[in-house]
Amino acid sequence: MRYLAVACDYDGTLAYGGTVSEKTLAVLERLLASGRKLILVTGRELDDLLAVFPRADLCDWIVAENGCLLYQPSTQETTPLCSPPPQPFIDALRERAVEPLSLGRIIVATRVPHEAVVLEVIRELGLELQVIFNKGAVMVVPAGMNKASGLTAALERMGLSPHNVVGAGDAENDHAFLALCACAVAVANALPVVKDQCDFVTEHANGAGVEELVDELIETDLEGREALLCRHHLLFGQVEDGTELCFAPHRANILLAGPSGGGKSTIITGILERLAEQRYQFCVIDPEGDYETLEGALALGRADRVPTIDEALQLLEKSQNNVTVNLVGVPFNDRPPFFISLMARLAELRAKTGRPHLVIIDEAHHVLPASWQPARLALPGDFRGVIYVTVEPGSVSTAVLSAVDTVLALGQEPQNIFRDFSAASSRAAPTLGAMPALERGEMLVWQIDGEREPFKVRGIPSRAQRRRHLRKYAEGDLGPERSFYFRGRDAKLNLKAQNLMVFMQLADGVDDKTWEYHLRRGDYSRWFRECIKDETLADESEQIERLKKIPPLESRKLIKAAITRRFTLPANA
Repeated sequence: MRYLAVACDYDGTLAYGGTVSEKTLAVLERLLASGRKLILVTGRELDDLLAVFPRADLCDWIVAENGCLLYQPSTQETTPLCSPPPQPFIDALRERAVEPLSLGRIIVATRVPHEAVVLEVIRELGLELQVIFNKGAVMVVPAGMNKASGLTAALERMGLSPHNVVGAGDAENDHAFLALCACAVAVANALPVVKDQCDFVTEHANGAGVEELVDELIETDLEGREALLCRHHLLFGQVEDGTELCFAPHRANILLAGPSGGGKSTIITGILERLAEQRYQFCVIDPEGDYETLEGALALGRADRVPTIDEALQLLEKSQNNVTVNLVGVPFNDRPPFFISLMARLAELRAKTGRPHLVIIDEAHHVLPASWQPARLALPGDFRGVIYVTVEPGSVSTAVLSAVDTVLALGQEPQNIFRDFSAASSRAAPTLGAMPALERGEMLVWQIDGEREPFKVRGIPSRAQRRRHLRKYAEGDLGPERSFYFRGRDAKLNLKAQNLMVFMQLADGVDDKTWEYHLRRGDYSRWFRECIKDETLADESEQIERLKKIPPLESRKLIKAAITRRFTLPANA
């Protein structure tokens, strides 16, 4: 089950005219019986809400006052998430005859057209307050507070991730929390701007729209909507035609294979960084300790300390924790049974929380070797959200390979990887035309059940790799074939720039005729494009090269400025 909770607005969504129908209440009870949770996310003041909604007990949590207040019906505990606006602000609004004026425990609310007066008072008093609109309502809350921040606080207490939540709303103040949810739904009566933001719109309005959503959720877990739910997909890389290749972490069953030193770790590190940025939780099974210092993850195990499964599960219970499980200290023959036990516990955690969203199994042949027969019991048949990393597909359990739906091949002989995979998994090999040469950082992608032939994709490097990349081009030695040579019209010069820093130094030193010669030939943009491999820098330089009657001194300044915008050069550059 992917979606474990529904976060729903009250007025205009769950309720019509402030009231929830008996039919809608019955559908909400079915939602809870399916094992899912209900979170109410409303702009109403809490006491006002409880007066009109006697079935608050259906909710695990209520996010009230537009994200400023949490209420847990089971304990009747109220938790303010911020401080209320200061009394001078309230006094100033009363002095200016702002009516109606409603005061919650934190929120201050009025109606249009008083927003101008409210903004004026905020400005005069120098307060960090923000105004949020909800149709005709004007709500004032502390800066940074909205329905998304309130929902985030509730989900943290529930141990759930927004990637496992469906949101439903109808008005302006719902934008933030709907954008947070993995699936955003607008009821039929929602404002057009809300409908445009959401993944789909129900056929019915108000509570009937929520009933429609819940019925589909219980019946199919929104499986039929999967093609529409791309907002939170993860970027894998760029295809040759300029399009992007993305994937849904919760559905992944990917094999990444290639020779040692072929760039597998670089690709995985980039994926892990983007997972963390998008608040997906991941767990890395790390047989060789390659991810011990991974930024944004908690490391378990060392060469002198065997990790425990209980430790890993305790850390993963908190949705904000990512974990790497280092197996260096585990004897080689003990790794498969350790892994089997760990994956069984991860499957239990997923059933309860939907997390971790992605499991990376590095050096998969260490924990799922082809020769180890119990490996076929390692993963449940529907266990998805996994990337297996290995050198040779044939060294991995055939039971695992049979579940893989995408193969990423690195190195100079990707066709051999596909052939090895096909033989080991008893699946037909893909049709390959002329094999494209793969550079470092590129991969050949085979989507097994797709109609497309394998295609080349350039992976998105990690931040650490990008820093190394920039430093290499700025200060490193690109070698004689990729260096720039200032030669001039008659090749009287042969000044070699093996990196961008030297290029900029030589650019200041060469005579104007030599500089102009290369400028008019488009040599600078060509070098940036083909050797520095920076399309943006090349495009900017190409525009400078096309400028007519620009003095050499000015074109030098513009080219150098374009370089420094793209690359962090040493101070003496």
